Amino acid sequence: MIFILKTKSRLYNKRMMPAVFLDRDGTLNEEVGYITDIAAMRLISGAAKAVSKLNDANIYVILTTNQSGPARNYYDEAHVLQLNNRLITLLKEETGAWIDAVFYCPHLPDGVVEDYKKDCNCRKPKTGMIQQALARFPDIDLKNSYVLGDKATDIEFAANAGCKGILLRTGYGEEVLRGNYQELTVKPYLVCRDIVEAVDRILREQPR
Repeated sequence: MIFILKTKSRLYNKRMMPAVFLDRDGTLNEEVGYITDIAAMRLISGAAKAVSKLNDANIYVILTTNQSGPARNYYDEAHVLQLNNRLITLLKEETGAWIDAVFYCPHLPDGVVEDYKKDCNCRKPKTGMIQQALARFPDIDLKNSYVLGDKATDIEFAANAGCKGILLRTGYGEEVLRGNYQELTVKPYLVCRDIVEAVDRILREQPR
């Protein structure tokens, strides 16, 4: 498990705080398969502004993403770091938005690269990445936190961690809803058009 610490400092209250755990591909950036060209990463329209709204609301924004490219021998782990750093840069350049921490899983049980061929506890829908986030930010209030993603595994991930899972129609989301990609065995808390709609719904639920 590897993580990048928050990219911008801010002060937090001592009370328990909600978090939004974001998937990466198909949630924040456009789903184009395994990205071999760093420059090919593009944000989904409105994603940076949505993250900014969470920042402004003092809600933790944490990236939790399965990235099995190294296990499949498509590229090395340094490439995953470069992609994550590009995502952080794109968010900052567009609206000044930031992510508090980045967690990713490069493993795959049937991977072809031995170092990454393992059944780990960090690959979604297992909750290792959220447990790592809790170790770093112990004031996260899981029951009032959310997972946003475009896959059935994101919704299972939320349920396993005790969070509210929001399925987005971007990325693979529509295919999941049609039953053509993964099996949706857990009912989403919400189904939203994209991260923009999801964040607006989340913010409406926050106490004033």
